[in-house]
Amino acid sequence: MPKVIQWTGARDSDIVWRYPIDEIEWGSSLIVEESQAAVFLRDGKAYDVFRAGRHVITTANLPLLGKLLSAFTGFDRVPFKASVIFVSLKQFQGKFGSQGQTKELAPLKFFGSFWFRVAEPNLFVQEVVGSQGAYSTEQLQDFIRGYFNQSFIDELSQHSIVDVYGKLDETSFMARNAVGSAFSRIGLELIDVKFEGLDTTSEWRDRIFFLRQGVPAAEVLRMQTVTKTAEALSQSQGAAIGAGIAVIPPLFQPPAQQAQTVLVACPHCGFQNPQGVRYCGSCGKPITPQLPTVRCPNGHEVPQGYKFCPECGAKMASTCPNGHPVQPGAKFCPECGAQIS
Repeated sequence: MPKVIQWTGARDSDIVWRYPIDEIEWGSSLIVEESQAAVFLRDGKAYDVFRAGRHVITTANLPLLGKLLSAFTGFDRVPFKASVIFVSLKQFQGKFGSQGQTKELAPLKFFGSFWFRVAEPNLFVQEVVGSQGAYSTEQLQDFIRGYFNQSFIDELSQHSIVDVYGKLDETSFMARNAVGSAFSRIGLELIDVKFEGLDTTSEWRDRIFFLRQGVPAAEVLRMQTVTKTAEALSQSQGAAIGAGIAVIPPLFQPPAQQAQTVLVACPHCGFQNPQGVRYCGSCGKPITPQLPTVRCPNGHEVPQGYKFCPECGAKMASTCPNGHPVQPGAKFCPECGAQIS
């Protein structure tokens, strides 16, 4: 009686199943269920693929493997050696998570979920099942998870941290394109990716503000090194006198190619910010140039050029013909003596 080769009792989470007998008899019945494929594997190479249906194992429907076996005399009358690998074509969910580096060498931890399916059973069986010796779902999930992590780490190294940090949707789209291309090389289709977390160190979170302002990464690192060194020296007793002379000057000297960068002290907290930055990277308050001030008729300090006092609303002094400020009602300029018309 012909043997029946069939995958029964498959669970929803099972990706592959290996028929336990490697000696296949001619005339055996191969039953492949819907959403399954059966691949004949021999010596680590995938040959013929069978889709859903009932198939009788003959030389006619094993063209690839039969061509290999035809070198043996009487091959069609004795059992032949081959592994039958059943593959589920359903959609599966996987988890990923690891740590990589951006192109600024910023560490970035990430984790989330992805969905995939086997698109090319023969390629998947040859590149993953056969070459990796992974015949169980658990082994395959571990391999696919590691393959996803490594593919995304390679892609991450080509992007700036400002391109991905805090942008879960954009990063998911980027990963779907990059990792999807890598998956296709092993017979998988990456259906969707969802990042559930992206984070870096506290130091790099502080640097992201400046990087988004266009400050080069090397200059940001130098600025933070200066700040930390100054804090350490200010807390030491005696050591700062000698150490400051040796350490501080080289740190304050910017690289030759970035010598044009000018730092401006925040008027609120004194933190050194790159010139042109609108908000302080330390206290977050707006950085505005300190305009000269004059007093309104009621004695409040008002930036020069204001027409009304922002404190009490009083009208500010006008100017004489030579541009000197004069108080309201004055007939002559107290600075040059010019008559006020």
